[in-house]
Amino acid sequence: MVSRRDFGKMTVAGIPLLGAWSEASAVRVGVDTYSFRDLLRTPGQDNIDDVIQALKSAGVREVELSSTNTEPAGPNSGPAVPPPPSAYPPPITAPTPEQVTAAKLAVRNSLRRWRLATPATHHEAVRGEFQAAGISLFAYRLDYDEQFTDQEIDVTFNQAKSLGVQVLASLCNLQVARRLAPFAERYGMTVALHNSANETDPNAIASPQSFRTVLALSKNFRLNLDIGNFTAANYEAVAFIQENHAVISHIQIKDRTRNGGANEKFGEGDTPIKDVLNLINGKKLPIPVFVEYEYLGLGTPQEEVRKCMAYVKTAVAS
Repeated sequence: MVSRRDFGKMTVAGIPLLGAWSEASAVRVGVDTYSFRDLLRTPGQDNIDDVIQALKSAGVREVELSSTNTEPAGPNSGPAVPPPPSAYPPPITAPTPEQVTAAKLAVRNSLRRWRLATPATHHEAVRGEFQAAGISLFAYRLDYDEQFTDQEIDVTFNQAKSLGVQVLASLCNLQVARRLAPFAERYGMTVALHNSANETDPNAIASPQSFRTVLALSKNFRLNLDIGNFTAANYEAVAFIQENHAVISHIQIKDRTRNGGANEKFGEGDTPIKDVLNLINGKKLPIPVFVEYEYLGLGTPQEEVRKCMAYVKTAVAS
C-alpha cells in the first residue's frame, strides 16, 4: 500500500481519471463533499480516506472538495463524558461568553498556523488519492471571511493549485470578495462565488444585483449558483440560468422552500431541481452540477447522498 506521503512524491499526472457520472444525458453530476460533514472525525486529522470510501459507495466520480476534509478537525466540542455515578455529583459550571470566545479564537488561530506551515505535498498527496480512486476534483471549496489574513489567502490559493483544480469556490460576502480578486488574477484561477439566501444583508452575495456587482470585480470571478439558496431568496433559478449561464461555473443542487425556508429532501421543497436539470440537458449547457446533501436525513450521509443522486438521475431521465 502506498502511503499519502508517498503519493505526494509521485508523479500523478499520468493516472487516468474516470469521467463525471452521467447516463444518457449531457449533465455532469457530482457531489459536494460538504455533504459528508456528519462523518465521525478524529481531532487533529483530516478525513480524506473516509470521504473517498463514502464517495465510492455512492458511485460518485466528480466532486467539489471541501477544505474541511483536507484540514485537521478541531477539538471535540461534543458533550463531555459523564462522570461516574455519585450521590454527590460535582456542580456543572457553564463556560462564560468570554471563555467561549477565547476557545473559538484559539481553534481559529490553530487552523491558520496549520495552513501556513503545511507543505504543498499534503494537498498534492490528497490529489493523488482521489486520482487513484478514479474521482475527479472539479473545485476546491473554502469559505473565506474577514478573519483571513492576506498571507493565509495566498496559501489557500496555493493549496488549490496543489490539488490541480482551476476553480476555487467560496461562500463569502462582497467585502471579502474584493480581497480575493487580486489573488484570482495573480494565480489565473477562477473564483466561483457561492450565493447565500440572506437578502437582508447588503454585504451578502444573494441577489442578481449583488451577482452583477461581484462579477464586475474581476474577470476571473464566476458564480457557483446554489439553486436551493436562490429559491429560498425568492428568485427563479430556471430563468436566471437561461439568461446568465455564461457566468456560471457550476451549480449546487439542493432543495429549499421559499421565503428563507429550510432544506428539504429532494423533491419536497420549492426548488425547481428537475426543471434546472432538464434545461442543462436540453440545451447541453457545459455546467456541471453538484449534489449538496444538507437536509436532516434519517440515514447515514452515504445513504442520503445515494438518494439524492438517484433523484437527480431520475429527474434527468424523465
